[in-house]
Amino acid sequence: MQQTVIFIGRSGAGKGVQSGKLQEFLKQKYPEIPTLYIEMGNYFRNFIKNDSPTWDRARAINLAGGRQPSFLAVWVWSEIFIEKLTGNEHIVFDGTPRSLEEAKMLSTAFPFYGRENPAVIFLNVSREWAETRLRERGRADDLNPDVVAKRLAFYEQDVVPAIDYYRTNKDYRFLEVNGEQTPQKVFEDIVAALKLN
Repeated sequence: MQQTVIFIGRSGAGKGVQSGKLQEFLKQKYPEIPTLYIEMGNYFRNFIKNDSPTWDRARAINLAGGRQPSFLAVWVWSEIFIEKLTGNEHIVFDGTPRSLEEAKMLSTAFPFYGRENPAVIFLNVSREWAETRLRERGRADDLNPDVVAKRLAFYEQDVVPAIDYYRTNKDYRFLEVNGEQTPQKVFEDIVAALKLN
């Protein structure tokens, strides 16, 4: 019954909204099973508040709208797995992996923890749709158009190869969902795709 779900897509595609809806749904459907939620953007925003040479560099990358190096992302979710994973929870990823290297590293972790046939939910939206959503969201790191442009550009360069990897990998359930709908309709399509009705 434990679900392992990866939300992937452009910045502004609605990954945070839909992962939140899924967590609430799973809580109601399986009240005895907790959910481990791994939202990489939030982890990075918290870590870069620290004062150290590593996080100073990461902060500069974040401010410029760049993608954090894969090794840092792998370190973050590896530490979360080691410290928090018991084997009795759902796992919901939001905003990772962001590169092919990271996707492949994550593929070495799932068998180790006995997580078979994880689901990858690709929220497919156009660049124009994503830009509009980001402006409407109004978060501090969404307000600078140059930063947003860089984030949307690294999606094409780095995230798309990870999506293609999942699309053709028999160890995953690859579920493509049209993200350019109302949040509720997107979520209904997600539940149907996951066969959780």
